Amino acid sequence: MIELFVVLMLAAVALWLTLALVGFVFKLVFAVVGGMFGLIAGAVGLLVGGVVLMVVAPFMLLALLPFCMPLLVVVGLVWAIVHNTRRTSSKPQLSP
Repeated sequence: MIELFVVLMLAAVALWLTLALVGFVFKLVFAVVGGMFGLIAGAVGLLVGGVVLMVVAPFMLLALLPFCMPLLVVVGLVWAIVHNTRRTSSKPQLSP
C-alpha cells in the first residue's frame, strides 16, 4: 500500500513539474513577445515625438521670442561693443 502511495505521489509531482514547465515556457514566450512589442512601440514613439518636435519647435521659439528679447538685446549690445573694440585695436600701426 505504501508503494502505491509513493508511485501516485511521484506521478503527481511529475505532473505538477510538467505543468509548471509548460507555464514557465508560456510566460517566457509572452514576455519575449511583449518585450518586442514594447521596443517597437518605443521606437515608433521616438520617431513620432521627433517629428512633432521638429514641427512644434519653431512655433515655440517664435512664441518665446518676446520673453527672450531683452536678453537678446543685451547680448547683441555686448557683442557690438566687443566687436568694435577688437576691430579698432587690431589694426596694424604704421610708424613714419
